[in-house]
Amino acid sequence: MRVQGIVIAIDPVAFTLGQFAVRWYGVAVVVAILAGFALGLHEAKRRRLDVDEVANLGLWAVVCAIVGARLFHVLDHATYYVANPQAILALYEGGLSIYGGIAGGLLAGAVYAWRVRLPLFVVLDSAAPALILAQAVGRVGCLINGDAQGLPTDLPWAFTYVHPDSLAPELGVAGHPYPLYEIIWDVVGFAILWRLRGRWRTSGTLFLAYTVYYSLGRFLLSFVRQETIAFWGLQQAQVLALAALFAAIMGLTYLLRLRQNRLDPDPRGL
Repeated sequence: MRVQGIVIAIDPVAFTLGQFAVRWYGVAVVVAILAGFALGLHEAKRRRLDVDEVANLGLWAVVCAIVGARLFHVLDHATYYVANPQAILALYEGGLSIYGGIAGGLLAGAVYAWRVRLPLFVVLDSAAPALILAQAVGRVGCLINGDAQGLPTDLPWAFTYVHPDSLAPELGVAGHPYPLYEIIWDVVGFAILWRLRGRWRTSGTLFLAYTVYYSLGRFLLSFVRQETIAFWGLQQAQVLALAALFAAIMGLTYLLRLRQNRLDPDPRGL
């Protein structure tokens, strides 16, 4: 028999502006972007980058990250959005894919860095701690929204969403608090990256370490998340996590070998 666990009765709508409802999810996303942006600029300054150019890069990266995050989510739930095309632009209700966001932001950042001749790997290392911190903050919105509920469980820390406006798959059913698991994972990851940021000389290693850490966590934690199975008994996010994990491990291994051989030409990795 399923137990109640911790009852979440919070209204996902923070406030309304006329006919427009602002959800806590949207508030969390905005706070996450601002926090990540500020921390990224702080790191860019510490690494002696052109802060103005990095800020411009960051603006383009944020816009493209949101587009990419929504696009990946819509493709992952294509059946629903084909039947409800008006919901595609309803970002305030939730539904952003982190891998889509990383892909969109990385593409925009790479193009901008190439155009203004910023050292891309140094920029990525500056962004790594900011990214995982922003992800932790953003998941607070999911925690209230209920759109990332875990599988049913009778664990005492299970979350049971009861508010009628919640986006939880099943109201009144206790499930794993997946967003809480990821928040904890991301906060620990932020602490690790923050300690490593001044120790690894080779540019690009910190960003790849972030990719390895986050991808591993996303793959493992998704086993308790309610999502559609895509391939080989895995969710789409897990397949992408495995691909990112493999690529990042290969890249990190290569860069660490360069570090051992003292071949890194850019001391700003410090």
